[in-house]
Amino acid sequence: MNNEKFIGLGVAGNFAGHLEQAGEAADFANVQTQEEVQPKAIFPFYVPAEKPDESTQFLSVYPVSADRLTFPNDADNLQIEPEIALICEVKYSGQKVTALYPTHFAAYNDCSIRRPNARKISEKKNWGANSKGLSATRIALDKFSAGGNIDAYRIACFHKRDGKLNEYGQDSQAVGYSYFHQKLLDWIVDRMNNQPDEGPMNDIARLLRQADYPAKAIISIGATRYTPFGESHYLQPGDISIVAVYNGEKYHHAQIAEMAKEECFAPDISALIQKVV
Repeated sequence: MNNEKFIGLGVAGNFAGHLEQAGEAADFANVQTQEEVQPKAIFPFYVPAEKPDESTQFLSVYPVSADRLTFPNDADNLQIEPEIALICEVKYSGQKVTALYPTHFAAYNDCSIRRPNARKISEKKNWGANSKGLSATRIALDKFSAGGNIDAYRIACFHKRDGKLNEYGQDSQAVGYSYFHQKLLDWIVDRMNNQPDEGPMNDIARLLRQADYPAKAIISIGATRYTPFGESHYLQPGDISIVAVYNGEKYHHAQIAEMAKEECFAPDISALIQKVV
């Protein structure tokens, strides 16, 4: 699967409490939503454009890795953001996105630099190669609606330093997302077509045009809440970041923590193990 032809998009504010913990709620103070639990915006983390605009040129560098994170030169406040990513087919009618069809899901790390003065969300998300994480283990969706196989899955996240493992994200149900299933897809399609270039947001329709309307997308659908440890600890070179998306009807959290300790997961778990270099 050649991910470098995909557009990469993320959803901001789709898990209650995460933006507040990450110190990002103020970024969205002026963004109007129709529901209190509605996500705030979508943001680009990768745009496969051969001739990008100067202001978004940094987004044309492919940032996704399955095994490493490159520590940024200009920041030391780097945090894991444990999420599920959907691998989607994108359908168009002319220049409008008409539908998203998710085919697979996987563990994802929307690793972010905490830059209080960043103009756009995207400026915290892509600082070059190996600045994002996507598990090489993709799980096929039977359907992305109530009762589908993804509904049984959970997201766990761990941090390892000098051999010591800590829980970094709160173990959370996939169905705990504020927007999920078709409601989430419909909202993303609307944002892909209509999101303005205002405040922390990018005009996604313009970026799709620059990328010549990519047929596939990696869409990270929101970070879970941190544990107190995760909220107050930042990544450093030598650390290990672990995100695991697992079937909660088959495995208990204690089993996942043991696998994380050994850095060895069962093959039916979408695990993302990245070393910070």
